[in-house]
Amino acid sequence: MLAKVFTFTIVGIDAYPVEVEVDISPGMPQFNIVGLPDNVVKESKERIRSAIRNSGYDFPMERITVNLAPAQLKKEGAGFDLPIAIGILTAAEVIPPPPMNSLFVAGELSLDGYVKPIYGALSMAVRAAQDKVQAIMVPEGNASESALVDDHLAVYPVKHLRDAVMFLVGKRDIAPHRVDKAKVFDHTLMTYLDFSDVRGQHHAKRGLEIAAAGGHNVLMVGPPGAGKTMLAQRLPGILPPLTFEEALETTRIYSVAGLLGDSPMVVTRPYRSPHHSISYAGLIGGGSVPKPGEVSLAHNGVLFLDEFPEFSRNVLELLRQPMEDGKVTIARATTTITYPARFMLVAAMNPCPCGYFGYSHKACTCSANQVAKYRSRISGPIIDRIDIHIDVPAVEYDDLVDGRGAEESSESIRERVIRAREIQLRRLKGTGIFCNAALTASHIDAFCNLSPSSKKLMKEALKQLGLSARAYHRILKVARTIADLEGKDEIQDHHLFEAIQYRSMDRKIPSV
Repeated sequence: MLAKVFTFTIVGIDAYPVEVEVDISPGMPQFNIVGLPDNVVKESKERIRSAIRNSGYDFPMERITVNLAPAQLKKEGAGFDLPIAIGILTAAEVIPPPPMNSLFVAGELSLDGYVKPIYGALSMAVRAAQDKVQAIMVPEGNASESALVDDHLAVYPVKHLRDAVMFLVGKRDIAPHRVDKAKVFDHTLMTYLDFSDVRGQHHAKRGLEIAAAGGHNVLMVGPPGAGKTMLAQRLPGILPPLTFEEALETTRIYSVAGLLGDSPMVVTRPYRSPHHSISYAGLIGGGSVPKPGEVSLAHNGVLFLDEFPEFSRNVLELLRQPMEDGKVTIARATTTITYPARFMLVAAMNPCPCGYFGYSHKACTCSANQVAKYRSRISGPIIDRIDIHIDVPAVEYDDLVDGRGAEESSESIRERVIRAREIQLRRLKGTGIFCNAALTASHIDAFCNLSPSSKKLMKEALKQLGLSARAYHRILKVARTIADLEGKDEIQDHHLFEAIQYRSMDRKIPSV
């Protein structure tokens, strides 16, 4: 007998429908899976055989052929165990044929028949909702994330293969799983590290506020112990809250990567801080079965790269595409996968190998050549793509000891950031971009007009600093954000002055 069950396979963060065809015919006992399965799917034969027997059902001692269609699409992961098992029991006439296209099934089976959670269940639910599927059957551990997508999609959680069979034969009722989206997405329950913990560093805080308001990339330069990491860790607390759509997209990435944890949804902006020894695949994504890298795990959040020059230069060069396009494409012989990667890059570095170049409280032991060589580890194209360069000096004693209680909280800074973002959203409505950092050349021409005095100022800055066209545009974007923070429609001279000072890495290194 021939049976058909419907499921999904994951490619990148997207789910694609797969038709599981199971044919049981007379002949020598065999169990074959065709349709471009990977090794995990091929190994499912033994899991499925044991799970069916240990659940109290007879495994057919005949010729079993399983076809996963469409055949040209590679099938990966253990989520095919449950649909194949149901297909076999349907072909063996233990289960009546399910209505065509009305129920999609996914889940991994253990040898005793229990259904284990899988990766990418949220993406499957998103695709099911898009295709107007009536219901999906998923492992109990994936029910909450799947139920977030659409109230009209019935999500049936199953704990054991036996539960799925009894439900399909009508002998057991399983209530569709529901979650309280408002409770899951309650921003009042979220906690962040607070900027009031940081003593002094008012210039650095101002720079990070501007960066948060416009979504700009940041490079902090300062001696060891100045508070660069402390500042970066508090940046997510002043960013605007995730919208539900942003949270859903970010959660899909974490679901595919298997990093979702106990919470059904990522509700705070991600903060990723990989070590400088990270590999290409670790940062950008990849592997034999491509998985999202740190740039994608930081999507809609912050990617913090401490000790920036210590990263491999070849690894850093891979940041060019995601910093410009907000996505990363991984090409393999059989497939090309694109992951979203729209993040705020926050990098931190010392000014020189010893860490004290340009600071009076401790003598620098590096030569000018050593300083130049150290900074040259970061290429010009990468520096050009960073909008704001912030000098972070050592904290003064008076700020460190007497600053308690005098520092501004993250909450008040965040209110100004949100107001500036609202101005940008109104200005950019219908353009497909949502913050000043993403402005294109045509948008800059439209929204960053300069007065004659400002044009003269920019001309002098370009001449003195030797700025590239990209750096020129970055200055205009930052000036536009500073004006938005003040609620000004036009970019004024003092906005431009402040934006130009955030290009410290474009200055020449003086002789030591």
